[in-house]
Amino acid sequence: MRIGIDARLNYYRPGGIVEYTRHLIRELAALDAVNDYRLVQHIRDRETLVVAPNFARINTLTPSHHRLERWALSAELLPHRLDILHSPDAIPPARAARRQVITIHDLHYLHYPQFMTADSRRYYVGQIAWAVRRADHLLASSQATRADLVTLLNVPEAKITVHMLGVDDLFKPALPAAIQACRARWGLPAHYLLFVGTFEPRKNIPTLLHAYDLLRHDLPDAPPLVLAGRRGWLYDDIQRTAEDLALGDHLIWVENPPRGDLPALYSGAAALTLPSHYEGFGLTALEAMACGTPPVASDRSSLPEVVGDAGLLVNPDDADSIADALRRLLTDSALRDTLRATGLARAATFTWRRMAEIVREVYARVMAE
Repeated sequence: MRIGIDARLNYYRPGGIVEYTRHLIRELAALDAVNDYRLVQHIRDRETLVVAPNFARINTLTPSHHRLERWALSAELLPHRLDILHSPDAIPPARAARRQVITIHDLHYLHYPQFMTADSRRYYVGQIAWAVRRADHLLASSQATRADLVTLLNVPEAKITVHMLGVDDLFKPALPAAIQACRARWGLPAHYLLFVGTFEPRKNIPTLLHAYDLLRHDLPDAPPLVLAGRRGWLYDDIQRTAEDLALGDHLIWVENPPRGDLPALYSGAAALTLPSHYEGFGLTALEAMACGTPPVASDRSSLPEVVGDAGLLVNPDDADSIADALRRLLTDSALRDTLRATGLARAATFTWRRMAEIVREVYARVMAE
């Protein structure tokens, strides 16, 4: 089979879909020496994603998320005579291969359209119904996303395969020296709570700040809250909440930390907080578990599937629920130790290799239909 994988988004922005695409390509290169792969990259992207004899590159001019993307990308790819085109970012071109596979990471834009920028809302909400009809098969990152596809978009269950994501080998308990060096770089104390992710509405940071304020009223010596990530849209609303609650001295902002710092950031934290309204998978919860840090995560969407019994699940709309979970982890060392051990064991079951094996099986099944 000649299989194309759309990796154009890698040129434009970091994020979960980009990491998914990178790991998929690397694992397929290790698994499959038989099929012929073509990596669809923007012509200006200088990155070599993998070096393998059965992997080659297709340079394209069509940008990701362009309003004419469906037709422009089709025109660029048709001469390459692909058997399958896999679109990891959900929206496939109109006609670019004999078969088309797409990955749906989540449908948060249907549940919470108000949490998206206008451009992103137009791109996804305006095309997702067409995309799931057009594709020959759908890959979903969780059972929650699979259920959403069935109930919100009427996709037949047989057309969907769930493939849980993996955790990078980078994420493991950091050595004390590495934790200390990371703390020194970012000016962190010996004890802290941690949030990792984009500072945007979907992550529910204002409610987290209210929960942290409640925690401080009960535990005046509660450690500071470290928020590590990059600014998203409506970041000013988060800052206003912090100012209204007078939390300035108790919050530490770690903006755009290098990926290599994350294992030490996770490992040094008493807990990870992830009270998102919606997550397609919740990779940061899994990364924290792999580093031995228990997560406090929402009881919504895919997070219960990822966290299981390795963390505390909370109602993201209830600041008291979040504050109570944080209080338990800070005051109950036996609970922390139990969750740490459970999390390390559970995280080890999520591998990118298994994810890629499932994807390869889907490619073969789709071509056999």
